[in-house]
Amino acid sequence: MHKFAKPGDREKASERNVPSEKSIEPKQLCKREVSSQRSRENDTMIPKGKVDQSCVIHVDSEDDILGPETPGAQRLVPRLKRIQEGGPKSEDKYGGSLLGSSKKLKLLEEPTPSKNNHGQVSDTASKFEWLDPSRIRDANGRKPDNPLFDNTTLYIPPDALKKMSASQKQYWSVKCQYMDVVLFFKVGKFYELYELDAEIGHKELDWKLTFSGVGKCRQVGVSESGVDDAVQKLVARGYKVGRIEQLETSGESKARGANSVISRKLVQVASPSTVTDANIGPDAVHLLAIKEGIELDNGTNVYGFAFVDCAALKFWIGSIKDDVSHAGLGALLMQVSPKEVLYESRGLSKDVQQTLRKYSLTGSSAVQLTPLQPITDFADASEVRNLIQLKKYFKGSSSLWNHALDNETHHDVTLSALGGLVTHLSRLMLDDVLRNGDVLPYQVYSGCLKMDGQTLVNLEIFSNNADGGPSGTLYKYLDNCVTSSGKRLLRRWICHPLKDAEEINCRLNVVEDLLAHSEIMLLVSKYLRKVPDIERLLGRIRASVQSSVALSLPVVGKKVLKQRVKVFGTLVKGLRAGFDLLHLVEKEKRTFALLSKLFKLPVLSGNDGLGQFLTQFEAAIDSDFPNYQNHDVTEHDSELLSILIELFVEKVTDWSEVIHAINCLDVLRSFAVTASSSSGSMSRPVIVPRLKNLTSSEKTRGPVLKIKGLWHPYAFGDNGRVPVPNDVVLGEGTDDYHPHTMLLTGPNMGGKSTLLRSTCLTVILAQLGCYVPSETCVLSLVDIIFTRLGATDRIMAGESTFFVECTETASVLHNATQDSLVILDELGRGTSTFDGYAIAYAVFRHLIEKVNCRLLFATHYHPLTKEFASHPHVTLQHMACSFKPNSECFSKNEELVFLYRLASGPCPESYGLQVATMAGIPEQVVKAASKASQVMKRSIGDSFRSSEVRSEFSSLHEQLLKSLIALSRIEDRSADEEDDVFDSLLCLWYEIKRSYRSGN
Repeated sequence: MHKFAKPGDREKASERNVPSEKSIEPKQLCKREVSSQRSRENDTMIPKGKVDQSCVIHVDSEDDILGPETPGAQRLVPRLKRIQEGGPKSEDKYGGSLLGSSKKLKLLEEPTPSKNNHGQVSDTASKFEWLDPSRIRDANGRKPDNPLFDNTTLYIPPDALKKMSASQKQYWSVKCQYMDVVLFFKVGKFYELYELDAEIGHKELDWKLTFSGVGKCRQVGVSESGVDDAVQKLVARGYKVGRIEQLETSGESKARGANSVISRKLVQVASPSTVTDANIGPDAVHLLAIKEGIELDNGTNVYGFAFVDCAALKFWIGSIKDDVSHAGLGALLMQVSPKEVLYESRGLSKDVQQTLRKYSLTGSSAVQLTPLQPITDFADASEVRNLIQLKKYFKGSSSLWNHALDNETHHDVTLSALGGLVTHLSRLMLDDVLRNGDVLPYQVYSGCLKMDGQTLVNLEIFSNNADGGPSGTLYKYLDNCVTSSGKRLLRRWICHPLKDAEEINCRLNVVEDLLAHSEIMLLVSKYLRKVPDIERLLGRIRASVQSSVALSLPVVGKKVLKQRVKVFGTLVKGLRAGFDLLHLVEKEKRTFALLSKLFKLPVLSGNDGLGQFLTQFEAAIDSDFPNYQNHDVTEHDSELLSILIELFVEKVTDWSEVIHAINCLDVLRSFAVTASSSSGSMSRPVIVPRLKNLTSSEKTRGPVLKIKGLWHPYAFGDNGRVPVPNDVVLGEGTDDYHPHTMLLTGPNMGGKSTLLRSTCLTVILAQLGCYVPSETCVLSLVDIIFTRLGATDRIMAGESTFFVECTETASVLHNATQDSLVILDELGRGTSTFDGYAIAYAVFRHLIEKVNCRLLFATHYHPLTKEFASHPHVTLQHMACSFKPNSECFSKNEELVFLYRLASGPCPESYGLQVATMAGIPEQVVKAASKASQVMKRSIGDSFRSSEVRSEFSSLHEQLLKSLIALSRIEDRSADEEDDVFDSLLCLWYEIKRSYRSGN
């Protein structure tokens, strides 16, 4: 039963502390009129075994009833919609223990919820006029419609504070600084939520809403045993949740005197982006901070960023240059896949905010975007350095935190982003993470195959375009990892495919060896299943070093200590399982020799080996904590465990190297499993070098991509269809002018997009060190993959279909090199036919004659096939189809059949009318379209023919000939003009050669 004050005490409290109030206009910042005034900047943790009295707020009685709470902050708006739509529940999950036994409590009836000006639900209007939605102000007195409004704070008039009871002051002194957090308030053996927080508990957790006699305060509550589960559920639904704990028991307080008071403090705030418990799943949970800047020299956009994985105790910092398409920022967001993004409320340009919104909607769950105050949160570089030094953050890091900036050119924006992240984590009481976390450099593109954000979306690398889920993605296809940390490493590898032939072949050598020794694969899998998530366990243990605040709390301290014993015991036993695996692999000398080229391992065996060190910790666990999974802790255990952890963390670098080695082995085994279990042919790719700077007598080997028997690795897995293998050859041989471009035509639904995606995926798999879906595959390394696939708009970002096409194409034209792979599908279809054709023509010509990259260009603009029919850099191919008799078909009594087979030459037409019939468009409509189509073909065909003087000579070459004649009359020609002359002569030579061979 709930513990409440006696009725007489309640009435006295009511008479003493809750008089009616008049409207008071805000004049000054909310201040704590209590013994502890702790700012965010000066918050410190309590030393072991002591209570920091400067952070303590004293109250008259633990049973005082608090006043009502303000409507929630805007950060809860996504969840408030669910609250408004949800109906009240009739059952109490916690067995009615929330109602208590006091006769002063009255169960609220369930009226139709009313909405205030913020769209929030309120069962009854608050008595406090300063909580009225029209009077809400932030701590600086700003209204919600003010652009600088801080929705994390609340202004409380000084006179209102004076009239509150001590417990009300205690609650509001915290709540007015944490309006975006659902606060659990410890009262005896219960945790309580008030006002809007109570509504959230009622709607989200089905808790009964009660109505207190003091101040008519709405509240819900839960016992100590149920609060952890409640916090997890609320965090899983997107809320930040805080806990105001009692720092002493009622008996301890009274032992100091009859009029003594109980001390309470906000000690913990959990959020979806900072969770560290064991129930968060295998995926990394990241919190990302971004700072926008501009290079003064050339006006280039620069973004500093910092993100953290609290569970693994790792920070990453860096910066990236970007163009107007924000392709680099998109790549960062897709690679990090943050749960929450922190940014300056007025520090990001409009188009950057649109990019954040665009990529926040990618995937199965939306990303929370959190604006911070630019002055207090995103400080300049010197202030960030001073803050880190003053608070002694990153002191427990395995290396100096500022070493991550050694190769960083944009220190200011990077440190500002780190400052925003640090300030936010400090506000959430995560000083343990800040003190002990490792700070590492992060490169979005450096040294790897570059894929911008849109390419990762187009190729469905991590989330599909249907529902944002993982099915039908490259990550899902490759994920046969056993351990959670292996899955996270796999994702990092996919984000950064290799660009070094030696490293790629080292991985391929291991995969080949595992495929040749299936018995080793089975043993490795068996041992990996015994390894828990030791990466996160190590992070949790490191975070506990010199952390004693939670241990000093009544009841909570014992629970925390018990959990810490379990985590440390599980980590030690898990590392032993990992050591057994590595010892097993060591016995396979060939396999281990191949693996040792991929990672560094400390000495494991011998008297000085890490294994002997681990044995000592195993002995300590067995003797002092034999039942570590459910150990009955004592006061002595705290000191003993602290000593063991400090000794263990001394070798944190060695432990981390062992964990990385286990993860690499897990991922490479996953590659081998994928290769052995695929339904089609799989082959080891051959990486050929690009030969440059050769002697004049030698020929330069250009970029090459030669795939025989290519098939899509997983597109047909769910529907039972068998993929049709095809050959893709781009840039074969040593001749610079061998075709490196495929101009692809074919019917709608004929398989063009599947072929394009298959080609890209094969290159990615090859440069990851995987086997590829083909009979053979030979390629020179690709530096960047560009894709322009599909027709989509971005309504939320204010971008039309054609604008999206042009933005993606602009990125290709600005950044593609000779070593790039470019995939363009249906370029120009988002605008009028003639504009679209003109753009497709110009872009295609620029890529094949200026960039000279490997290019697959799929189009329904059939005049392009005539324009470039004899171009030496272009090969014409199409997706084949055939017809079978069908009396119901409107055209020639035949039905279109897709063969999904690549054939030489252009396709005669796109067969759009046949596809329209298949889609169910009425026959009379299709017949009318057919007649109109014939008229348009004659009209446009005559127009094209009339523009060509010679029927056997493409208009492209005719134009080049005219240009050649004009250029020949210019005495001073530039280098580009000389190239045009050379290209024109070359094309004319190929045209004459082709005509001669055909007998013309």
